[in-house]
Amino acid sequence: MLDAPAPAAASPFATPGDLPLHLLDDPQEWPAFGRASPADGEGAWDSQVVLGGMYCAACALAIEEALLAVPGVLRAEVSAATHRARVVWQSAAVRPSQWIAAVDRAGYRALPAADAFARDRRRREGRRALWRWLVAAFCMMQVMMYAWPAYVARPGDLAPDAEQLLRWAAWVLSLPVMFFSCGPFFASALRDVARRRVSMDLPVVIGIAITFVVSMAGTFDPGGPLGREVYYDSPTMFVFFLLTGRWLEMRLRGRTAGALEALMNRLPDSVERRTAAGAFERVAVRRIAAGDVVRVRPGEAFPGDGTVIEGDTFADEALLTGESAAVARPAGSGVIAGSFNLQSPVLVRVERTGGGTRFAQIVALMENASLQKPRLARRADRAARPFLLAVLAASALAALWWWPQDRGHALMVAVAVLIVTCPCALSLATPAAMLAAAGALARRGVLVRNLQALEVLAAADTVVFDKTGTLTRDGLALAGVRTAAGCTADQARALAATLARHSLHPASRALCEGYDSETIAASTVEEVMVGGMKGVVVQDGCTRRLRMGSAAFCGIDPTLADGAGPQVHLVDDAKGWLAAFMLAEDVREDARDAVAALHAAGLQVQLLSGDRSAGAARVAAQVGIGHARGNCTPQDKLAALRAAQAAGRHVVMVGDGLNDGPVLAGAHVSFAFGRAVPLAQAQADFVVLSSGLAVVPQAVLLARRTMAVVRQNLAWAAGYNALCVPLAMAGWMPAWLAGLGMAASSLLVIANSARLARALPASPLPPLGEGRHGGTSPLPACPLPSPPPAGKGAASAA
Repeated sequence: MLDAPAPAAASPFATPGDLPLHLLDDPQEWPAFGRASPADGEGAWDSQVVLGGMYCAACALAIEEALLAVPGVLRAEVSAATHRARVVWQSAAVRPSQWIAAVDRAGYRALPAADAFARDRRRREGRRALWRWLVAAFCMMQVMMYAWPAYVARPGDLAPDAEQLLRWAAWVLSLPVMFFSCGPFFASALRDVARRRVSMDLPVVIGIAITFVVSMAGTFDPGGPLGREVYYDSPTMFVFFLLTGRWLEMRLRGRTAGALEALMNRLPDSVERRTAAGAFERVAVRRIAAGDVVRVRPGEAFPGDGTVIEGDTFADEALLTGESAAVARPAGSGVIAGSFNLQSPVLVRVERTGGGTRFAQIVALMENASLQKPRLARRADRAARPFLLAVLAASALAALWWWPQDRGHALMVAVAVLIVTCPCALSLATPAAMLAAAGALARRGVLVRNLQALEVLAAADTVVFDKTGTLTRDGLALAGVRTAAGCTADQARALAATLARHSLHPASRALCEGYDSETIAASTVEEVMVGGMKGVVVQDGCTRRLRMGSAAFCGIDPTLADGAGPQVHLVDDAKGWLAAFMLAEDVREDARDAVAALHAAGLQVQLLSGDRSAGAARVAAQVGIGHARGNCTPQDKLAALRAAQAAGRHVVMVGDGLNDGPVLAGAHVSFAFGRAVPLAQAQADFVVLSSGLAVVPQAVLLARRTMAVVRQNLAWAAGYNALCVPLAMAGWMPAWLAGLGMAASSLLVIANSARLARALPASPLPPLGEGRHGGTSPLPACPLPSPPPAGKGAASAA
């Protein structure tokens, strides 16, 4: 099985030239960058593309308008923060090549989001941007060296010929900056002018061009109307600062949205598939189907959900399930698409591919969240174009004001006004922070389905938990043992586990959890419906007839059945009552700490459960919740939620059951665990992939910190413009300083937001082994299928 790998199959999009758009019209290629969207009608598709050539919110609006103008495009959402677009289109009316071509005609580039060619194209663009920055840096330093003598020389120190030579040298060194480093700015501005649009590049290009023209006039016609002053240092420094800011912004944006990129790029481009003859051929991942057998080598990602049919290995599922430790995947166990094979080659029979995999569902949640525009971001985007028009008007007024005094100075004041203003900082203030927070939560195993929910979560003051499956697991746990005289707890547990391992009842699983009863032989074990179990066991050569179950089934004295909660009794037909096992609901280990953290954060915590009131109160007391209510129907839960909202409370709901769907939808913001039923996941704002509750208070605190960062970003962006625009109009800010301020404004917003990516501590996931013994098998030693069923893990608490 370990023969040499077959050569990689080339992606149909990975060509050295431009993207062959006609290939995207093949319906077999559509799942590679989208999924069917039945909710939008028969034949509707929801596709994701990566955009190039956009720099601000005005660009995002222009792309949306270009897409929506194509017949058959139902919806288009473009994010200026992530440079991605979501397009919902009707396959009967339009093909991908048509709406991608519309983006190209608008002057931008669109590539399939999950294709290797898109990643290669972004890398090439990154290298070109680095070269432009290096050229601008070198020329800027040389121009500053030639300009410095003019700044420090006293009258008569610099000969006219020497001064003219320095000007010529500065002009020559400015040409590469103007025609190479500034190339994207001029191309974007000319494209916008041709389409009668205004974007951030237009005032930038006007400012650079005016400065260069004024400097050329001072070089070639010093006695002309624009005077003899030259400013070659200003445009070169401005371009250098602007390219530095955009380069760092691109790197920081990649970090804040890195969780989505890391997740989407986990699937391999190709995989080795076994042919009918038994050989292996490498094919594109989108060509595999359910039933195919593929070979996955160490370091490769599993291409679909399936079952290991040959070989044993370990898998890294951290980004998909929240499990930080490597997970054993022996033959017969399940694997998840997007998880990595860590140890040895295995053969996997594929069961689900494409949109049917858990990987595709997680990607869909993250893609949708990354393209959502929070309320504050939508307001900033709507203000972007009017703001740019106001900038152009302000620069024209400043030039008119200073024109009578000094024409050259008037133009440089107008340049400073054009350059210093920066709507990009306002547009990025909210989405950059929220995407950084969403990325931090994603790395912790929490998927944000709705970015707006972060703003709502920050204002929450009440958290309502469901009990079963949320604060507790579905199963039971052994809480204590009472024994008769002459029988120890270990002896009683060994006998009980001998019978219990033949049953699937939750009480039986709790009794055999973590206890080895193989030393005792059992025969003729019988499970009696609604009663218990009976059987014959042989221990140390002695044959014993045992019964285990309820007090009535065992026929014991009712006084032996005192105590709260469910109990299982063990009796020997010859010796009588042997032991009573007290069972309790298996409360999650971190539930009490999570509730305490919520209380410490100033939130009120409540429990609403469909279970009996006594059981709800018992669990509430265990985890530290003061207000609990049981016997709740879905309507009762929703009524209680609405009553709290009517009283002015901002409610967070945490649940995972089928009856939690209505209340999850009715809450201000909601959490559902990754193994919740589909209805609960569909209604929740946050989906928790791990089983730990600690992420709930951490998400609350991160949401509060996120909104604090948003307010800081907005305050900085507004304060910067309010301070610098008057200074520029008054002629107190040179063009190079305006360029530095413009680059720094966006960069500070992105850098401030990037701090949120490190806001959460290391993963709070339970240690390796938690939940490993909670499968459907009654035998503790049996391996479990992966992932384990929700709520089946149980830690014994004898």
